[in-house]
Amino acid sequence: MSSITPDLADIQGAVQLACRAPSIHNSQPWRWVAEGATLHLFADLARVMTAADPEGREIYLSCGAVLDHLIVAMASAGWDAAVQRFPDPLDPLHVATLDFRRAPGEPTQITEARAQAIGRRHTDRRAFGPPPNWASFEVLLRQNVIPYHVMFDIVLDHARASLAEVSRLTEAVRANDPSYAAELSWWTGAFESGGGVPHTVLTSSAGQADITRTFPGTDQEPHGTGVDRSKIVVLSTHHEDARLDVLQCGEALSALLLECTVAGLATCTLTHMTELAPSREKVRTLVGQRGMPQLLIRIGRPVDEAAPQVSPRRALTDVLEFR
Repeated sequence: MSSITPDLADIQGAVQLACRAPSIHNSQPWRWVAEGATLHLFADLARVMTAADPEGREIYLSCGAVLDHLIVAMASAGWDAAVQRFPDPLDPLHVATLDFRRAPGEPTQITEARAQAIGRRHTDRRAFGPPPNWASFEVLLRQNVIPYHVMFDIVLDHARASLAEVSRLTEAVRANDPSYAAELSWWTGAFESGGGVPHTVLTSSAGQADITRTFPGTDQEPHGTGVDRSKIVVLSTHHEDARLDVLQCGEALSALLLECTVAGLATCTLTHMTELAPSREKVRTLVGQRGMPQLLIRIGRPVDEAAPQVSPRRALTDVLEFR
């Protein structure tokens, strides 16, 4: 007879896979607590970036991504999740509570494909080729974000030069902020294992896209010369930066990234243009949206089939506690 609740191995395997989720500078600002048959997700303020993200908004984006990854991982193991987001109104760090029940049937091919995509997904900062069959694939992506109640927009080709200018201006403003520069340096290369973005996964200027961010201490030149023909998606929330909306935007990010990975497309998530109010407003104007832009995603055909450089992840014992 099948168990009616996940066992230790189910939880450990799903959490380890879910923690492949993207996060701001690979900070992985989350922790999991298994309590009986219930799994709790908490935001980890010890890994907040006070200069880049003083209000903790990007922590909730990151937690949303790992939450969706976890649901996908458990579904592939045959478990449905009942999720309660922010179960304690007095504890904003208690992001979600999950209870599981055995799924009525075998995992679908789509579910298994998305779970397998978690291990392959990575951030590719190089220039991309155009995504094939974009018109139909865009419809599929729009359908993917419907459950999360976020706005989905595309930066039109004629607005791309303006977006590149927003990116440059944002970096110019940040260049005068020593706290931000020190923080970025700390998280890009300080950790060769367990977190951060090592220099080995950052691209040189030769293959760098025009709309990207420049990292200190690398051989990048600002705003690479690679011809990037990606499509750029903007995800926005309806209610400004309400934490539930931001969390669900992170879940939508996860859904889109996994769908792109299944389709063999490369992705690069951009948040530097949504960290400052002036640049967020410019992004909102470019897409003609009334919501609040939370992040951008470049989507395209990878330039080659070389094995990806993957950023390290924290040990399972650092992110999962059993009570």
